[in-house]
Amino acid sequence: MIDVDAGDYVADVAVWQHDDITIRAVGGRVRLLAQGAAAEGKGILVVRANRMRVEGFDFEGAAVPDRNGAGIRLETGSLLVKNCRFRYNEMGLLTNNNPETVLEVYGSEFAYNQRPDGHNHNLYAGQIARLTVIDSYFHHAHIGHLLKSRAAVNHIVNSRLIDGADGTASYELEFPNGGMAFVVGNTIAQSTLTENPHLISFGAEGYQWPLNELYLANNTLVNPLPRGVFLKVAPGADAVQAIDNVLIGYGALESTGPGVYQNNRRSNTPDNSITK
Repeated sequence: MIDVDAGDYVADVAVWQHDDITIRAVGGRVRLLAQGAAAEGKGILVVRANRMRVEGFDFEGAAVPDRNGAGIRLETGSLLVKNCRFRYNEMGLLTNNNPETVLEVYGSEFAYNQRPDGHNHNLYAGQIARLTVIDSYFHHAHIGHLLKSRAAVNHIVNSRLIDGADGTASYELEFPNGGMAFVVGNTIAQSTLTENPHLISFGAEGYQWPLNELYLANNTLVNPLPRGVFLKVAPGADAVQAIDNVLIGYGALESTGPGVYQNNRRSNTPDNSITK
Protein backbone atom coordinates (compact mmCIF):
# COMPACT_ATOMS: atom_id res chain seq x y z
CA MET A 1 0.00 0.00 0.00
CA ILE A 2 1.36 3.41 -0.99
CA ASP A 3 -0.47 6.41 0.53
CA VAL A 4 -0.17 9.69 -1.35
CA ASP A 5 -0.97 13.00 0.35
CA ALA A 6 -3.71 15.07 -1.23
CA GLY A 7 -2.59 17.85 -3.56
CA ASP A 8 -1.57 18.72 -7.10
CA TYR A 9 1.33 16.84 -8.65
CA VAL A 10 2.60 18.40 -11.88
CA ALA A 11 4.34 16.30 -14.57
CA ASP A 12 4.51 13.38 -12.13
CA VAL A 13 4.21 10.47 -14.57
CA ALA A 14 5.25 6.88 -14.07
CA VAL A 15 5.40 3.30 -15.36
CA TRP A 16 4.19 0.63 -12.91
CA GLN A 17 5.49 -2.90 -13.45
CA HIS A 18 5.41 -4.51 -9.98
CA ASP A 19 2.49 -6.73 -8.99
CA ASP A 20 0.17 -6.32 -6.00
CA ILE A 21 0.55 -2.56 -5.46
CA THR A 22 -2.18 -0.18 -4.25
CA ILE A 23 -1.73 3.58 -4.53
CA ARG A 24 -4.27 5.54 -2.53
CA ALA A 25 -4.99 9.24 -1.98
CA VAL A 26 -5.20 10.30 1.67
CA GLY A 27 -6.54 13.55 3.11
CA GLY A 28 -8.38 14.49 -0.08
CA ARG A 29 -7.88 14.07 -3.78
CA VAL A 30 -4.58 13.63 -5.56
CA ARG A 31 -4.52 15.49 -8.91
CA LEU A 32 -1.95 14.30 -11.44
CA LEU A 33 -1.59 17.16 -13.93
CA ALA A 34 0.37 16.11 -17.01
CA GLN A 35 1.20 19.56 -18.38
CA GLY A 36 3.22 18.12 -21.27
CA ALA A 37 4.76 15.13 -19.51
CA ALA A 38 3.97 11.53 -20.48
CA ALA A 39 5.41 8.20 -19.37
CA GLU A 40 6.89 6.45 -22.44
CA GLY A 41 5.05 8.98 -24.57
CA LYS A 42 1.74 7.26 -23.66
CA GLY A 43 0.10 8.87 -20.66
CA ILE A 44 0.24 9.86 -17.01
CA LEU A 45 0.41 6.28 -15.71
CA VAL A 46 1.40 3.25 -17.76
CA VAL A 47 0.52 -0.05 -16.10
CA ARG A 48 2.09 -3.44 -16.81
CA ALA A 49 1.32 -5.24 -13.56
CA ASN A 50 -1.08 -7.68 -11.98
CA ARG A 51 -3.56 -6.76 -9.26
CA MET A 52 -2.75 -3.05 -9.24
CA ARG A 53 -5.25 -0.75 -7.51
CA VAL A 54 -5.61 3.05 -7.78
CA GLU A 55 -7.93 5.00 -5.45
CA GLY A 56 -8.84 8.69 -5.18
CA PHE A 57 -6.76 10.09 -8.06
CA ASP A 58 -7.60 12.66 -10.73
CA PHE A 59 -5.89 12.34 -14.10
CA GLU A 60 -5.83 15.51 -16.19
CA GLY A 61 -4.23 16.89 -19.31
CA ALA A 62 -2.52 13.88 -20.91
CA ALA A 63 -1.46 14.71 -24.49
CA VAL A 64 1.16 13.02 -26.69
CA PRO A 65 2.30 13.23 -30.32
CA ASP A 66 0.19 10.26 -31.49
CA ARG A 67 -2.88 11.88 -29.87
CA ASN A 68 -3.61 8.90 -27.63
CA GLY A 69 -2.46 10.50 -24.41
CA ALA A 70 -4.31 8.68 -21.61
CA GLY A 71 -4.83 9.29 -17.93
CA ILE A 72 -3.98 5.61 -17.53
CA ARG A 73 -2.68 3.29 -20.24
CA LEU A 74 -3.21 -0.34 -19.17
CA GLU A 75 -0.96 -2.54 -21.29
CA THR A 76 -0.90 -5.89 -19.47
CA GLY A 77 -2.06 -7.37 -16.20
CA SER A 78 -5.04 -6.38 -14.07
CA LEU A 79 -6.08 -3.00 -12.74
CA LEU A 80 -8.79 -1.84 -10.36
CA VAL A 81 -9.67 1.87 -10.44
CA LYS A 82 -11.86 3.25 -7.64
CA ASN A 83 -13.10 6.79 -6.99
CA CYS A 84 -10.95 8.30 -9.74
CA ARG A 85 -11.60 11.04 -12.30
CA PHE A 86 -10.33 11.22 -15.87
CA ARG A 87 -10.80 14.66 -17.39
CA TYR A 88 -9.30 16.80 -20.16
CA ASN A 89 -7.04 14.06 -21.49
CA GLU A 90 -6.88 13.01 -25.13
CA MET A 91 -8.16 9.59 -24.02
CA GLY A 92 -9.50 8.98 -20.54
CA LEU A 93 -8.47 5.39 -19.80
CA LEU A 94 -7.06 3.24 -22.60
CA THR A 95 -6.04 -0.42 -22.78
CA ASN A 96 -4.04 -2.42 -25.28
CA ASN A 97 -5.29 -5.59 -27.00
CA ASN A 98 -4.03 -8.16 -24.53
CA PRO A 99 -6.37 -11.17 -24.17
CA GLU A 100 -5.42 -11.75 -20.53
CA THR A 101 -5.87 -8.18 -19.29
CA VAL A 102 -8.61 -7.34 -16.78
CA LEU A 103 -9.90 -3.83 -16.00
CA GLU A 104 -12.32 -2.97 -13.18
CA VAL A 105 -13.73 0.53 -12.62
CA TYR A 106 -15.79 1.51 -9.58
CA GLY A 107 -17.29 4.86 -8.60
CA SER A 108 -15.27 6.86 -11.11
CA GLU A 109 -15.93 9.75 -13.50
CA PHE A 110 -14.91 10.22 -17.15
CA ALA A 111 -15.52 13.56 -18.86
CA TYR A 112 -14.19 16.20 -21.29
CA ASN A 113 -11.53 13.94 -22.73
CA GLN A 114 -10.74 15.21 -26.22
CA ARG A 115 -8.07 14.72 -28.87
CA PRO A 116 -7.55 17.11 -31.78
CA ASP A 117 -9.15 14.90 -34.44
CA GLY A 118 -12.13 14.05 -32.25
CA HIS A 119 -11.71 10.25 -32.38
CA ASN A 120 -11.41 9.95 -28.66
CA HIS A 121 -13.31 7.96 -26.06
CA ASN A 122 -13.78 8.56 -22.36
CA LEU A 123 -12.95 4.89 -21.78
CA TYR A 124 -11.65 2.57 -24.47
CA ALA A 125 -11.03 -1.10 -23.68
CA GLY A 126 -9.28 -3.09 -26.39
CA GLN A 127 -9.59 -6.84 -26.95
CA ILE A 128 -9.00 -7.77 -23.32
CA ALA A 129 -10.41 -10.57 -21.18
CA ARG A 130 -12.84 -8.58 -19.06
CA LEU A 131 -14.13 -5.08 -18.39
CA THR A 132 -16.22 -4.26 -15.32
CA VAL A 133 -17.72 -0.80 -14.78
CA ILE A 134 -19.91 -0.20 -11.71
CA ASP A 135 -21.39 2.96 -10.14
CA SER A 136 -19.53 5.26 -12.53
CA TYR A 137 -20.39 8.41 -14.49
CA PHE A 138 -19.54 9.14 -18.14
CA HIS A 139 -20.39 12.46 -19.74
CA HIS A 140 -19.31 15.20 -22.15
CA ALA A 141 -17.41 13.26 -24.77
CA HIS A 142 -16.24 14.99 -27.95
CA ILE A 143 -17.37 13.16 -31.11
CA GLY A 144 -16.04 9.81 -29.82
CA HIS A 145 -17.93 7.45 -27.53
CA LEU A 146 -18.60 7.66 -23.82
CA LEU A 147 -17.55 4.02 -23.44
CA LYS A 148 -16.19 1.66 -26.10
CA SER A 149 -15.18 -1.89 -25.30
CA ARG A 150 -13.84 -4.78 -27.38
CA ALA A 151 -13.50 -7.00 -24.29
CA ALA A 152 -14.57 -10.65 -24.33
CA VAL A 153 -16.74 -10.14 -21.23
CA ASN A 154 -18.30 -6.84 -20.15
CA HIS A 155 -20.29 -5.90 -17.06
CA ILE A 156 -21.68 -2.35 -17.17
CA VAL A 157 -23.80 -1.95 -14.04
CA ASN A 158 -25.60 0.84 -12.15
CA SER A 159 -23.76 3.61 -13.99
CA ARG A 160 -24.72 6.84 -15.74
CA LEU A 161 -23.74 7.32 -19.37
CA ILE A 162 -25.32 10.71 -19.91
CA ASP A 163 -23.57 12.97 -22.38
CA GLY A 164 -25.10 16.23 -21.12
CA ALA A 165 -26.93 18.97 -22.98
CA ASP A 166 -23.76 20.21 -24.70
CA GLY A 167 -21.97 16.88 -25.17
CA THR A 168 -21.23 15.63 -28.69
CA ALA A 169 -20.60 11.92 -28.13
CA SER A 170 -21.30 9.46 -30.93
CA TYR A 171 -22.42 6.22 -29.25
CA GLU A 172 -23.00 6.30 -25.54
CA LEU A 173 -22.01 2.64 -25.30
CA GLU A 174 -20.43 0.46 -27.97
CA PHE A 175 -19.31 -3.16 -28.15
CA PRO A 176 -17.91 -3.17 -31.71
CA ASN A 177 -16.71 -6.80 -31.62
CA GLY A 178 -19.53 -8.26 -29.57
CA GLY A 179 -18.44 -10.57 -26.77
CA MET A 180 -20.55 -11.17 -23.68
CA ALA A 181 -22.12 -7.89 -22.56
CA PHE A 182 -24.24 -7.52 -19.44
CA VAL A 183 -25.70 -3.99 -19.28
CA VAL A 184 -27.87 -3.75 -16.16
CA GLY A 185 -29.43 -0.93 -14.15
CA ASN A 186 -27.87 2.01 -15.98
CA THR A 187 -29.16 5.37 -17.19
CA ILE A 188 -28.00 5.95 -20.77
CA ALA A 189 -28.88 9.21 -22.52
CA GLN A 190 -27.63 11.00 -25.60
CA SER A 191 -27.40 14.70 -26.36
CA THR A 192 -29.33 16.61 -28.99
CA LEU A 193 -25.94 17.59 -30.45
CA THR A 194 -24.88 14.04 -31.35
CA GLU A 195 -24.15 13.24 -35.00
CA ASN A 196 -25.15 9.60 -34.40
CA PRO A 197 -28.75 8.77 -33.41
CA HIS A 198 -27.79 5.40 -31.84
CA LEU A 199 -27.37 5.04 -28.08
CA ILE A 200 -26.00 1.47 -27.87
CA SER A 201 -24.29 -0.52 -30.61
CA PHE A 202 -23.33 -4.21 -30.61
CA GLY A 203 -21.17 -5.93 -33.23
CA ALA A 204 -20.86 -3.06 -35.72
CA GLU A 205 -17.22 -3.92 -36.60
CA GLY A 206 -17.65 -7.69 -36.76
CA TYR A 207 -17.91 -10.37 -34.09
CA GLN A 208 -14.52 -11.55 -32.84
CA TRP A 209 -15.29 -13.73 -29.82
CA PRO A 210 -16.56 -17.34 -29.48
CA LEU A 211 -19.70 -16.06 -27.73
CA ASN A 212 -21.46 -12.84 -28.70
CA GLU A 213 -24.45 -12.20 -26.46
CA LEU A 214 -26.01 -8.99 -25.18
CA TYR A 215 -28.18 -8.78 -22.06
CA LEU A 216 -29.81 -5.36 -21.61
CA ALA A 217 -31.95 -5.24 -18.47
CA ASN A 218 -33.50 -2.68 -16.12
CA ASN A 219 -31.92 0.30 -17.83
CA THR A 220 -33.38 3.74 -18.54
CA LEU A 221 -32.60 4.77 -22.13
CA VAL A 222 -33.22 8.38 -23.11
CA ASN A 223 -33.34 9.80 -26.63
CA PRO A 224 -34.15 13.55 -26.85
CA LEU A 225 -34.05 13.52 -30.67
CA PRO A 226 -37.17 13.32 -32.88
CA ARG A 227 -35.65 10.13 -34.33
CA GLY A 228 -33.15 7.60 -33.09
CA VAL A 229 -32.31 4.00 -32.24
CA PHE A 230 -31.94 2.90 -28.64
CA LEU A 231 -30.15 -0.32 -29.54
CA LYS A 232 -28.57 -1.43 -32.82
CA VAL A 233 -27.39 -5.05 -33.13
CA ALA A 234 -25.46 -6.18 -36.20
CA PRO A 235 -26.35 -9.49 -37.90
CA GLY A 236 -24.67 -12.55 -36.39
CA ALA A 237 -25.16 -12.11 -32.64
CA ASP A 238 -25.69 -15.40 -30.78
CA ALA A 239 -28.35 -13.97 -28.48
CA VAL A 240 -29.91 -10.67 -27.48
CA GLN A 241 -32.19 -10.10 -24.52
CA ALA A 242 -33.68 -6.68 -23.78
CA ILE A 243 -35.89 -6.98 -20.71
CA ASP A 244 -37.56 -4.49 -18.33
CA ASN A 245 -35.96 -1.37 -19.83
CA VAL A 246 -37.58 2.07 -19.82
CA LEU A 247 -37.41 3.81 -23.21
CA ILE A 248 -37.88 7.58 -23.02
CA GLY A 249 -38.29 9.45 -26.29
CA TYR A 250 -38.70 8.32 -29.87
CA GLY A 251 -36.82 5.45 -31.41
CA ALA A 252 -36.64 1.69 -31.68
CA LEU A 253 -34.91 -1.36 -30.31
CA GLU A 254 -33.47 -2.92 -33.46
CA SER A 255 -31.91 -6.35 -33.90
CA THR A 256 -31.31 -8.61 -36.88
CA GLY A 257 -30.48 -11.70 -34.82
CA PRO A 258 -32.28 -13.95 -32.35
CA GLY A 259 -33.68 -11.91 -29.51
CA VAL A 260 -35.99 -11.74 -26.53
CA TYR A 261 -37.67 -8.39 -25.96
CA GLN A 262 -39.97 -8.32 -22.93
CA ASN A 263 -41.58 -5.70 -20.69
CA ASN A 264 -39.75 -2.74 -22.21
CA ARG A 265 -41.84 0.27 -21.22
CA ARG A 266 -42.01 3.31 -23.48
CA SER A 267 -42.69 7.01 -23.04
CA ASN A 268 -42.60 9.13 -26.18
CA THR A 269 -42.18 12.28 -24.12
CA PRO A 270 -38.44 12.93 -23.73
CA ASP A 271 -37.32 13.69 -20.20
CA ASN A 272 -34.79 16.43 -20.94
CA SER A 273 -33.91 16.75 -17.27
CA ILE A 274 -32.07 13.42 -17.53
CA THR A 275 -29.91 14.52 -20.45
CA LYS A 276 -28.54 17.59 -18.68
